[in-house]
Amino acid sequence: MGQKFLRRMLCACMLAGLLFFSSCGGGSSGEAAAAENTSHRESVQQCRMPEASGTVVYGEEPWLLDASHTEDGYVMVSYSGSADKIKVRITYPDDTQYIYPMKLGEGAQTFPLTGGDGSYTIDLLEHTTDSQYAIAFSQEISVKLADEFEPFLYPNQYVWFTQSSKAAVYAKQLSDQASDDLNFVELVYNYVIGNITYDQALADSAPTTEYIPDVDETFTSGRGICFDYAALMTAMLRSQDIPTKLVVGYSGEAYHAWISVYLEEQGWVDNVIEFDGKSWSLMDPTLAANNDSSAVKKYVGDGSNYTEKYCY
Repeated sequence: MGQKFLRRMLCACMLAGLLFFSSCGGGSSGEAAAAENTSHRESVQQCRMPEASGTVVYGEEPWLLDASHTEDGYVMVSYSGSADKIKVRITYPDDTQYIYPMKLGEGAQTFPLTGGDGSYTIDLLEHTTDSQYAIAFSQEISVKLADEFEPFLYPNQYVWFTQSSKAAVYAKQLSDQASDDLNFVELVYNYVIGNITYDQALADSAPTTEYIPDVDETFTSGRGICFDYAALMTAMLRSQDIPTKLVVGYSGEAYHAWISVYLEEQGWVDNVIEFDGKSWSLMDPTLAANNDSSAVKKYVGDGSNYTEKYCY
């Protein structure tokens, strides 16, 4: 994701918060409804975690690319060199390029392969000067996914969680209350839109291409930008084995982040904005959070204003 792209996205999020922010409490009614249910969802006891197994490894120190689990829709990269900034660039089978910042000194980190089966090129980039980066290592890999949902069930660089993450622990509590997957998604959705408020100061100051959502920080502080809203809800749902896409793209002419959720009864849910007990609309927790639904619908329309550019 380029610097200009993310800057525009952050500005769009700030505008969305200014346009649609007001107070409400969305979580309690959903939780009460769940309590009345006689059937219960079978909660996931252990969320999926990526592994750098070392069975398929490319490169040499300071760069290592672990491609042991490409069938699960991810690779892992580790760096032990002295560069002050590192990025990972992944070129998808359709030639779309994704560029991720790496966190220094944190060991192997997980990067998703969300472009389906085919040939991917992984470039590892070291900062040289100003905004310039040089390719330190490059590797082409062939990917055959176990199924289409695998990349959307694991933690990754932008959606990181573990079993002990606060967001995952609370997600399990909500799952334990839920009657089924649909009800669980409702509870998570209502929790996020009712408890997270838009952080204009962060939107103004967040580094552009270096920004990485921190799911537990958002959960604890109750504040974030659109990327944080979407990452938090994605993490909570994935931790309970609900395939979830974190999407970045256009909302009309503005850049924005939202999510799409897969439900067995309905397939990928990505077209509307409200839950009516049977169907969902566009799963955009930023625009739904603490907002008057009529104002949101006027902005979003029927969902056709949304155009996906990146999917994490």
